Amino acid sequence: MLRYLREKSTHQQTLALAIPMILTNLTVPITGLVDTAVMGHLSEAHFLGATAVGSLIITMLMWAMGFLRMSTTGLAAQAAGKDDPLAMRQSLFNALLVALTLSAVILLTQSFIWQLATHFMQASTEVLFYAKQYFDIRIWSLPALLLRYVFVGWLLGLHRAKMPLLILVVSNLVNIALDILFVVYWNWGIEGAAWASLIADYIGLVIGLWVIVRLLRQMPLADPAQSWFEPAALWQVLALNRDIFIRTLALEAVFYVQTAVGASLGDTVLAANAVLMNFVMIMAYGLDGFANAVEAMAGKAFGARNSHAFWQAVNVSGFWSLLCSVFFTVVFALTGGWLIDLMTSIPSVNQLANDYLLYLIFIPIIAVWSYWLDGIFIGLTATAAMRNSMLVAVFLVFIPLTFTVKFIGNHGLWIAFYGFMLTRAAGLIWYLRKFNVLTADKASASAS
Repeated sequence: MLRYLREKSTHQQTLALAIPMILTNLTVPITGLVDTAVMGHLSEAHFLGATAVGSLIITMLMWAMGFLRMSTTGLAAQAAGKDDPLAMRQSLFNALLVALTLSAVILLTQSFIWQLATHFMQASTEVLFYAKQYFDIRIWSLPALLLRYVFVGWLLGLHRAKMPLLILVVSNLVNIALDILFVVYWNWGIEGAAWASLIADYIGLVIGLWVIVRLLRQMPLADPAQSWFEPAALWQVLALNRDIFIRTLALEAVFYVQTAVGASLGDTVLAANAVLMNFVMIMAYGLDGFANAVEAMAGKAFGARNSHAFWQAVNVSGFWSLLCSVFFTVVFALTGGWLIDLMTSIPSVNQLANDYLLYLIFIPIIAVWSYWLDGIFIGLTATAAMRNSMLVAVFLVFIPLTFTVKFIGNHGLWIAFYGFMLTRAAGLIWYLRKFNVLTADKASASAS
């Protein structure tokens, strides 16, 4: 490991990929946050609640479709490692086909999605009425958002990490400006917030198309008559997306169960856990940046059948991921109480959140391994391993451990979360040991 860490060029490459992706990841929740902040200054509270409900449904749909970004990154990185322009184009084209198909399905079933998403919400009539207005407009952003997922994944796979940042920064700046114009000056209310986000999403799509077209022109094919469409490559994309989708649903089940069990312990426990989980999500954006870096680096090395470059990427990205997790641990330890004060002034919630602060302090060094390993397996396009590890961690560890809540209260819920993260990482490590021999063998065969 120390031998790999001495190579400065890999550190520079890791940071060059990770830092733009950390900034890019942090832009993901901004659209909903901006809408919420603007609506929070209107006269009635139900406008704010409606925006929160509407943006949450869109966010959850996008989270469930995250496999588009992940699978595209892995396939594009491996194609780049092989220096195969046709495979690079196929990884983009096939992902775009899947994204457009899913967009059509979502738009055709939007009424059912709304009914399903709000069935268990005990919101007021006013909130649901205005949330429906927001949803009916914003749902038409889905084609732009899913295509943008593909663009970001493809660009990251080709080690063009600064370009996704450009796309998302411009899109979010437009959203902020239009939010202020439509809601504050033109008094369009919640529909104004939805239109601002919709227009900003499609401006981001146009910028993404411009970036992609320019990049494709720099990658000429040896035989321009070669077809970008190949059924075998499309089936590979569908198989990868299926596995990541199952994995994502299992992950969402963790947060759903955690919220439901927390609610059964009372409103104060639910609120205190929500405060602490906000910081866990912020931590995730930081750690995901280094996971994104290893996706591109490990995928390219694996595609090139370069065993040394693969393990170099794994070790260096792991080193920086660990440093990032230690940073979050120190920050939470030194400022945790102050951060909780910023989030809530309700005495009972504040006190309870401080009582469980110790779990938050150590969660970064527990969770870092699963984020980092996810990045490695996305680069390898070994999505079945990700799926299997997640299912074992959720159904054989997390859910059984939640039953300890009956005996030790909210401590049991946090212990279950710790167990989930550790088991998920352990499963991926087990699979990675198998790839040790596989990668070395392929690299040796290629060299010979």
